[in-house]
Amino acid sequence: MQYLKPAFRKAAFYCHSLTLNPTSVVLFPFRFRLAPPVSRFSSSMAVPPSSLDKQFDAFRVQLEESGTLRDRIRSVVSEIESSTRLIYATLLLVHHSRPTPDVLEKAKSQINVLKEQYKQLAEVVGGCPGQYYRYHGDWRSETQSVVSMLAFMHWLETGSLLEHKEAEEKLGLNSSDFGLDVEDYLIGVCFMSNELPRYVVNQVTAGDYDCPRKVLKFLTDLHAAFRMLNLRNDFLRKKFDGMKYDLRKVEEVYYDVKIRGLTPNGESIGDQGIQGQS
Repeated sequence: MQYLKPAFRKAAFYCHSLTLNPTSVVLFPFRFRLAPPVSRFSSSMAVPPSSLDKQFDAFRVQLEESGTLRDRIRSVVSEIESSTRLIYATLLLVHHSRPTPDVLEKAKSQINVLKEQYKQLAEVVGGCPGQYYRYHGDWRSETQSVVSMLAFMHWLETGSLLEHKEAEEKLGLNSSDFGLDVEDYLIGVCFMSNELPRYVVNQVTAGDYDCPRKVLKFLTDLHAAFRMLNLRNDFLRKKFDGMKYDLRKVEEVYYDVKIRGLTPNGESIGDQGIQGQS
């Protein structure tokens, strides 16, 4: 121990004496003090608990009110979806050579139901002014399907396109309060064009050889009108691109009918020539 420094020699002596006499109490001559923890945030940055609780309590109220409103919207939208399925199921009969007036009459019976349901939806959303586009996504898809059905019915009846204003009137909507979004209308029109190639094929099969010409003219004009719009790379642009394939399918049917020389009365031009000679 002579090689140890005096301070360490003294500490070793105390430890040695404690080992020899366990009953004795040795007071260590050093005292240690722990420094108080240092906060990462200054007192000026701390938010009073009362203010924080008040803020999050307001958030809780807003979220509960928003959830309640969304549930009411979804309840009405579910009814709109059910009515749309009934209309679509009825319109499918037109592809099976059912008389168009009978099909339209049955489908139109649901329009008044849709009108009443959209009135309820407008009342629900009207209870939260300025929040139309916040909840718009909850009924957007269903509205696009509704526009598609209405446009197809209008075309079957008149051979022309259902205009935006006419669609609003059929649904009882008002542009100033609760209107039909323009993009929803355009997407619905694109959905309607998807039904036309199938309709053309079934009509030709049933003997209506003039149908491809009428549908081709309508789709050509509609496609040209869409090209006036500056569409970006979004869902509407994708649906518009799909319209080109609908147009191409109708063109193929039209050219096939024309090459075969079929006339609107179901006879080929060659058969008419033979009958004329006889």
